[in-house]
Amino acid sequence: MQIPAFGLGTFRLQGQQVIDSVRTGLELGYRHIDTAQIYGNEADVGQAIAESAVPRSELFVTTKIWIDHLNHDALIPSLRESLDKLRLEQLDLTLIHWPAPNDAIPVAEYMAALLEAKQQGLTRAIGISNFTNAQAQQAIDAVGAAEIATHQVEIHPFLQNRKVVAFAEQQGIHLTAYMPLAYGKVMSEPLLQRIAAAHDVSPAQVALAWLLQRGIAVIPSSTKGANLASNLAAQALRLSPEDMAAIATLERGERLANPDFAPHWD
Repeated sequence: MQIPAFGLGTFRLQGQQVIDSVRTGLELGYRHIDTAQIYGNEADVGQAIAESAVPRSELFVTTKIWIDHLNHDALIPSLRESLDKLRLEQLDLTLIHWPAPNDAIPVAEYMAALLEAKQQGLTRAIGISNFTNAQAQQAIDAVGAAEIATHQVEIHPFLQNRKVVAFAEQQGIHLTAYMPLAYGKVMSEPLLQRIAAAHDVSPAQVALAWLLQRGIAVIPSSTKGANLASNLAAQALRLSPEDMAAIATLERGERLANPDFAPHWD
């Protein structure tokens, strides 16, 4: 199973806002929709999908298990609830959203439960998100690297997460970048502006193309149709080796997603 390289993120979008974003995205050609239990918008995402003319077979839908549901006996019931909200019989991809705070629940416990969910047909594929390399290794030990369809982590020009990226690539695990536009901060970065001007594109398209050319999937979000369309057009942009090398110099460890329960990052 191949994860679409370009998806639509729904973090922080609620109610009619997320319905409109997903509806517009589907009309523009997005086919990968990413949500999560904690976003509180699965039902709205499900409504937008149900009301669209896009056949289910053409869609790729991802959700993520919240930390409150990591116990073995809680995970599968929580996923069934997500399916009900999304009006789906099966997810395409289900991720562990965050590892258990302070590793209070063993990685092996919730990865085993997630694999059971796959074996029961609740999801076509499983994966992880926001894991350290040590936790990712524990997940590999629990279910095997081949079962981990992706590791979804924060990656953008200002946080390139090189240790996590290198480990995933060594293990043959696909990567998905969330917050690839750093909440829009890429738009004001002079280097990205110069590269964008040279290609007659936007800095956002440059940031997305930088990830796509490295084989990393992206899930940017927007409430504006023009931005949704512009982001999608990044797939046609090819950056030069010089462009790629220049963007690599922007690393500054600027992590945007860092809640108090986050693991001790690599």
